[in-house]
Amino acid sequence: MSIDPAALPRHVAIIMDGNGRWARERGMPRIEGHRRGANAVHEVVRAAREIGVKALTLYAFSAQNWFRPPEEVSMLMRLLREYVIAERAEIMDNSIRLVTIGDTDRLPGLVREPLDSLVCESAGNQAMTLCLALSYGGRESILATTRALCDLVKQGVLSPSDVTEDRFHSAMQTADLPQLDLLIRTSGEVRLSNFLLWESAYAELYFTDTYWPEFGRDEFIRALESYRGRERRFGLTGDQLRRLG
Repeated sequence: MSIDPAALPRHVAIIMDGNGRWARERGMPRIEGHRRGANAVHEVVRAAREIGVKALTLYAFSAQNWFRPPEEVSMLMRLLREYVIAERAEIMDNSIRLVTIGDTDRLPGLVREPLDSLVCESAGNQAMTLCLALSYGGRESILATTRALCDLVKQGVLSPSDVTEDRFHSAMQTADLPQLDLLIRTSGEVRLSNFLLWESAYAELYFTDTYWPEFGRDEFIRALESYRGRERRFGLTGDQLRRLG
């Protein structure tokens, strides 16, 4: 696929939903849905890199997912470890920078150790940024940023009037990522589920009934084509945009 880089979203985020339902409808245990979902991650990351998307954020494990049955959480952690180890060569060979957002201190050591290692090892890569949202919640992120800025105000480093929209953004974990342009959700659900709430303020939304294990390169391209056909006005009128363009 060849798209004018100017027509591509700079930053795409995906809520990877439907692994469990995909497995249940096929009489399989939920973990098999998650395993197939890991294959979809591999395919979509590769497609994004080849097409020229600069940043891809994947909602891999939410802050609320900790409340799932302990055996499922344990299996998800093992799968995450397997993914990080298995994808190391792909990430390094394709100059992908791996970063994370969320409360990753809660992750068990079996995940944190290979994850932290690959984050450090890939820090100089420049072709694309792959951001994994782990133990992440949008409300939690906004609250953590607010607390951090309140501490700076309390210390006298900032005054309340210094806390502008730009200053708030610069204190968030996503500050060094491009503005979020396109947010995709799979499996037919039509909600944000506490994902990138601040960052999605002007993102285009794309919903598909496809379960995540079946979401691949072709479906990803359809989402990009949908984005390319939209007029992004940011509060202006279409006529104003045309005059500015």
